Amino acid sequence: MKKLLIILLLVVLALPLFAQDNEIVLQTSTMPEAKLGYTRRFVFPVMQGENPLTENNNVTLSLTAEATPISINGIFKTVLTPIAFIELAVGGRIGAGWPVNLLGSDIYGTGLNLSDADGKAVYEGSAFDALLWKAFIGGTFQFDLAALYPGDWNHVVALSYHELNFHGNTRAKAGQAWYFESGDGENCNGLNYYGNYLIGYQMPIFLDMVALLAEGELYLYDTPGRSVWGDDLMRWTYSGILSFAVTEQFGIAVLAQLRTRRNYTEATKDLHYQSRVLNASNPRCLEFYRVAAAFSYKF
Repeated sequence: MKKLLIILLLVVLALPLFAQDNEIVLQTSTMPEAKLGYTRRFVFPVMQGENPLTENNNVTLSLTAEATPISINGIFKTVLTPIAFIELAVGGRIGAGWPVNLLGSDIYGTGLNLSDADGKAVYEGSAFDALLWKAFIGGTFQFDLAALYPGDWNHVVALSYHELNFHGNTRAKAGQAWYFESGDGENCNGLNYYGNYLIGYQMPIFLDMVALLAEGELYLYDTPGRSVWGDDLMRWTYSGILSFAVTEQFGIAVLAQLRTRRNYTEATKDLHYQSRVLNASNPRCLEFYRVAAAFSYKF
């Protein structure tokens, strides 16, 4: 135990030697939501070679503290770059939340989304009554045309990220739904898949990138009856992105987003979501989601 403590102390003391940057990010949108995050990154050279594919190989450790009006979170992430076009990631999150009433509407940072005897949704929870946690492993595959044809105007980029994660609420029992950060209250403890696909064009001007992004999420936990209310369907969010390089340190990204929604029968659409029944002839539709913005500052 003494040796372990000494090793941990040496690691903590050595981290500043590998510090890469600090970043503050403020996110907001047309919905009643906002998030402020602070990230500290440490970069460790690993398996570096002399050719373009391996000369920048490294391990990046990111530690993030996030706060919203209804929650707080701590996030850690480790990314290994074994070759220029692949990144492997592992990490986790732990946090807690509380409910608030904003302009007459209840918003839940945490809490259970239960069903009463009539199938109606009932909120159960209080401030800091549970921990919300997630552990994940993922991989990124990325391509930049400028790597083949160098030039400031040749940065046509493509990126795909795929992740398996297990998330949970410490108060929730198997199959019980719960809220997280003003979401729809349709999370359950269990395994999930998340993936995204981005194609964009980077430019050496004030408008430094335009891109299209598709994000998909699929619940993999085996809740009985999940296909009845659509938990077996992929949930998609589509974004058009404009990114602006205001200065070398300060950037702004603006996103306009659409998302898929499940259509339910008229008789069940107002019930708790696990009591609803999908419309068999038209189970999903596409709707406007939000306009969001992220303001980032690196130092």
